[in-house]
Amino acid sequence: MSNPSKVDVVGVGLNATDTLIPVAHYPARGSKVEFRSANLLPGGQVASAIIACQQWGLRTRYVGKVGDDSAAALHRSEFARTGVEAHLLTAPGCASQQAFILVDDNGERTVLWKRDDRLTLLPEELQRDWIITARALHVDGHDTAAATAAAGWSRAAGIPVIADLDELYPGVEALLKNVDYLITSRDIPGRLAGENDLRKSLPAVRSRFGGRLAAATLGEEGVLAWDGKQFHYAPAYRVQPVDTTGAGDIFHAGFIYALLQGWPLQRQLEFACAAAALNCTGIGARGSIQPVENIERLVAAGARHAPAYDI
Repeated sequence: MSNPSKVDVVGVGLNATDTLIPVAHYPARGSKVEFRSANLLPGGQVASAIIACQQWGLRTRYVGKVGDDSAAALHRSEFARTGVEAHLLTAPGCASQQAFILVDDNGERTVLWKRDDRLTLLPEELQRDWIITARALHVDGHDTAAATAAAGWSRAAGIPVIADLDELYPGVEALLKNVDYLITSRDIPGRLAGENDLRKSLPAVRSRFGGRLAAATLGEEGVLAWDGKQFHYAPAYRVQPVDTTGAGDIFHAGFIYALLQGWPLQRQLEFACAAAALNCTGIGARGSIQPVENIERLVAAGARHAPAYDI
């Protein structure tokens, strides 16, 4: 595609096929545990976030790599069905990324995953026009060199970069220097800063790498963010969780949607928390991506977990 259309958000990152296996409780070592079903569903951090943004009315583009198996066909059909402009590069003779996810009766998940090295997206496989014709870029940092190249193009073009980081991949520091909104899992700021207290590690990370925001998602404790001047905190919403798979992916989607609406930061965080909570009421990474009006309803009137931070 030589002249890509303008989109609201482009995602460069992981896709996966998840086999969801509900169990009453996590199996003890050496035990036998009956399972109720096995559901094969599409997932992946960036892929799921982009699907959610598309369902909420944003124009979206996804760039990633798949194998040449039936899972690749599933991804292609899902992107086509939802209207995402997908650039899926193929690794021949290779299986797409897969995960087996045990989900207990509390909705907590345990993930077993496998990804062939041949699925690594390379910088030379990206087209600059895919990136700079968007209003925002979303990356997960897994294919670090490609994500870094895309983030560099975005930064040079004045396009904000959002990162969903749940692991410190080799070379990720170069990527972080071009991230505007870094929203990680709970442990990442401490690992980057050598300081476990988020009130110290989030300012340290933002100071070290720059950017506009450093934040950590905290499950039932919500999200804590530092904007360079003050902390912002949003408690999580109370729902009846069925499966927490994809909660972080949909949180990031909610944040991106709210950011592109130009809403204040506190509203961005609350919308993202509500979107993530509702997604936990269905099975799978994209199990319950709710319409915007339902998310707004939860923001307006939903019960919250007790605040974990007094901001």
